[in-house]
Amino acid sequence: MPDIPVGAQVFDLAFHPDRSLVFAGLLTGIVKAFSYDEQGNHEEKFSVRPTKRSCRTLAVSADGSQLWAAGKAKAIHTIDVETGEVVETRAAAHDVTINRMKRLQPHLLASGDDDGVIKLWDPRKPDAVRKYTHHFDFISDFMYLNDKKQLVATSGDGTLSVMDIRSKKMEPVAQSEDQEDELLSILPIKGGQKIVVGTQIGILSIFNRKSGWGDCVDRIPGHPASIDALCAIPSRYPNSQSTILTGSSDGILRAVQLFPTKLLGVVADHGEFPIERIAVDMNGEGRWVGSVGHEEVLKLTDLQEIFEDGGEEDGDEDGGEGDEDADSDEERTKQTTDPTTSAKVPTDDESADEVDNGQVDSSDEEQPQPAKRKRKKEQDPLLAGRRKKGKNEVEAEPAFFADL
Repeated sequence: MPDIPVGAQVFDLAFHPDRSLVFAGLLTGIVKAFSYDEQGNHEEKFSVRPTKRSCRTLAVSADGSQLWAAGKAKAIHTIDVETGEVVETRAAAHDVTINRMKRLQPHLLASGDDDGVIKLWDPRKPDAVRKYTHHFDFISDFMYLNDKKQLVATSGDGTLSVMDIRSKKMEPVAQSEDQEDELLSILPIKGGQKIVVGTQIGILSIFNRKSGWGDCVDRIPGHPASIDALCAIPSRYPNSQSTILTGSSDGILRAVQLFPTKLLGVVADHGEFPIERIAVDMNGEGRWVGSVGHEEVLKLTDLQEIFEDGGEEDGDEDGGEGDEDADSDEERTKQTTDPTTSAKVPTDDESADEVDNGQVDSSDEEQPQPAKRKRKKEQDPLLAGRRKKGKNEVEAEPAFFADL
């Protein structure tokens, strides 16, 4: 799909949960909505400016009827999606710039600001229902664990914290040790049992919920710049529980598989502009992944071209267990070659006459050759160049690590 020009730098994007509608929050304070179709056509549905200050973050209600926008003005604006009009403004919702928002439940919204303050809001009530002040630097991202009714927040102070939204206590139930780096993004994988955190120095930190939130259990290097955004792929694709999309400040949107770790390829390229946010439409189960950076466009990339045309043809889908197929190929090669003569023995599909007619080579002039493993069919360039790798090793072209 062609890039959607928006007219100013984009800070955040959000998709309607069940319609082909995408929203963009701009540096100018304008919030725009665009409809799109599978043929790559798009149309602006509305453009509204709740404030002259920048819009840093967006969140959409569960039914898609309302859009919340917040940012430099410290207020939370509620926009009616059907009319494109601002229907409510919560002035001075925070004391400083609001950096991140996330809808947790149909009537619960979380917001985090540049001073590390987190507030929970019931849109039906005028004031915040919870306020947490245990972080001392900006809130970079939120994640909601529905099974435990817990909100997990990452912060620029180098820690993540876990809050039970059912508890009336104004303190977290857990907080990690200082990771000695800014934590910028967070995403659950493996059915929510493991948590991936993107950092300023380009490390993916892995937390295991069974091991507690005190410290990460693994650190995966490979990205040459900060990992500002993380996103899951639709569940219909193979290895969706361990394959993620990463948006980096080097302008590259990558598909990365974890356990074992390997770079699957580049999904989108924003050139020299850092990627601020990424999201998949239709509540994370759609066809398009949206990505925005510091350029004045909203980029939509077709995931079908990335995963269906290339990924599903690969025999090594299940975390490097494709050796079984390779062994089968080798076994078949051995069965069709006589080790004493190195002449090919006709199989059931080849008659003895074909051997005599030279269609099956049995020449004695050939030097004996050992049985060779058959090479797999060349894969899509996005996934080419794979090899057997060790644990937690990212495979990529040398240029991928050039700036490390």
